This record gives sequence, C-alpha cells and structure tokens, in this order.
Amino acid sequence: MAYNVPDDLRYAESDEWIKVEGDEATVGITDYAQDHLSDVVYVELPDVGATFAKGESFGVVESVKAAADLNIPVGGEVIAINEALEDEPEKVNEAPYEAWMIRIKLNDASELDALMDAEAYTTYSNDRDD
Repeated sequence: MAYNVPDDLRYAESDEWIKVEGDEATVGITDYAQDHLSDVVYVELPDVGATFAKGESFGVVESVKAAADLNIPVGGEVIAINEALEDEPEKVNEAPYEAWMIRIKLNDASELDALMDAEAYTTYSNDRDD
C-alpha cells in the first residue's frame, strides 16, 4: 500500500512525525500508523508544560483494534495540545498530518539528526508491510 509521507517532515521508527519551525515543533502520528490502528476512538494527551525526553511516551491513542503509546521523537516541553482531538479523535484517521497532537519547544535540535526523512520512512514502512 502507498502511504502519504510528506517530504517536509521527519519521522520516528515508532511512527510519529515531527515538523520543525525554529526552536518549536509539531508532532503527530503518520498515515501508516493511523491505517494500522484503524478507527481511532480516543486520544490521551499530556498537560501543557510537561517535559519529555526523546523516545518517552507522551500519550496514548486508542482505536477499535488496539491502544498504542505516543512516543516523542525528540525531547522537549509541551507548549500546546490539540484539544479538538478530545471531541473528534477520528480526525487522526481522516487527516493524520493536519490532526497534530502536541507542539513542543525543542530541548536539543541535534536529536532531529537521528530521525528519518520521507524517503527512508517510506522504505521503512513498506518493509513492514511485506
């Protein structure tokens, strides 16, 4: 299956995307992740002001099939959450790159270097579907 993998984002092996703008970034889950979860029914997000180290769980997404941890691709402090997902979690399925989950202030921009670009993530996703 061909998944939507925008070129302007970076990707974690745990299927989160990150869009960096200066010293801030927006985080959500990929098209691959929402497709494999199926119908998302609940999203649990952290409080604004919470801080996380790279790879730590910052929330949970639940679907009719499973629950999955949301892991932060790089360390940072949560400066905003997408409160709309509390009432409309299905937006994660409908538009995974518009239905962002958190905005963070980056702790260490060099952590971005370990993330995949769109081409690498596409290969990574396709290898898991074979």
